[in-house]
Amino acid sequence: MTKIRILLIPKINAAVIGLGVGESHILGLQSHPFCEVKTICDINQEVVQKVGSRYPSCSLSTDPNWILSDPNIQLVCIASYDDVHEQQVVSALRNNKHVFVEKPLCLTSKELSNIAEELKLHPHLLLSSNLILRKTPRFIELHERIKLGQLGNIFHIEGSYDYGRLHKLTDGWRGKIPNYSVTLGGGIHLIDLMIWLSGKKITYVSGVGNGLATSESHFEGLSLTSASIGFEDGSTAQITSNYASVTPHHHKLCIYGTKGTFEQTHMGAAYYCSRDPSEKPEEVSTPYPGTAKGDLLANFIDSILDEENLPLISAQEVLDATSVALAIDQSIRSQSSQSVNYFYLN
Repeated sequence: MTKIRILLIPKINAAVIGLGVGESHILGLQSHPFCEVKTICDINQEVVQKVGSRYPSCSLSTDPNWILSDPNIQLVCIASYDDVHEQQVVSALRNNKHVFVEKPLCLTSKELSNIAEELKLHPHLLLSSNLILRKTPRFIELHERIKLGQLGNIFHIEGSYDYGRLHKLTDGWRGKIPNYSVTLGGGIHLIDLMIWLSGKKITYVSGVGNGLATSESHFEGLSLTSASIGFEDGSTAQITSNYASVTPHHHKLCIYGTKGTFEQTHMGAAYYCSRDPSEKPEEVSTPYPGTAKGDLLANFIDSILDEENLPLISAQEVLDATSVALAIDQSIRSQSSQSVNYFYLN
């Protein structure tokens, strides 16, 4: 007779801090059968009341510290302003909570070091970030093709995070954060994508940037950054964080391999398998972006419930992408190439 093992899985109590993009986190959490959103929080009383009216079962708060110290919460989603991420992540870990945080994880190397050290002290806790391009069907297919060797050896990558929402720098909260980084705030999506697709480690960067498009606004930072990147095997990349683009929001990407090329522009995407101009490329119809901002949360919850289910984006991968973004910004400030300073958990 076959024995059936019945697992009694308690629900995870979750909370969300920051109710802009954080509302997508609420929806992502609520879609999981073994997760219950207990509390939602925003420092703006009007926002928390407005969003809270759509989730009557949730307690409301304007105090993030109350959530971070609540022993009944096992998972915190942090979608607050960038300049408080590090403090809230560290506090959550110290209070024995798993953390899912909007990018960027933090803003400085010192903050990244603090988070890495806290993670080492709490190895049983999981951390991930909303690097959502990993869930885009088109890029998942591309990843599989690269793994199968269909593009050959990848020798160069070009990517541009065309934000197309300049008003969020000139009129929104981003413009109020000192030295707001478009690399950390946006380009990090493509940094993580490049590392994931290639399976390679970035060793050095050389960056430039400008704020020409925002020179007549109150925003004092760079609205565009661009960096040349070197991987440990000698392959190269170019990545641009272009918040000033007069385009719809988009992720331009070209992957150059010895057997083929993938190209995505605003006009569409295609695979090229020949240098013959008469041979038509393979047009790509796989959905892009084809994902919602809360779609990584189901996997993250599964990983908390069962250690054999690994997060799609591990804490180490979040640290690595952040390290590269920080190196790009440091290169721009110093006007010199920078080696990437990684923080390892093992």
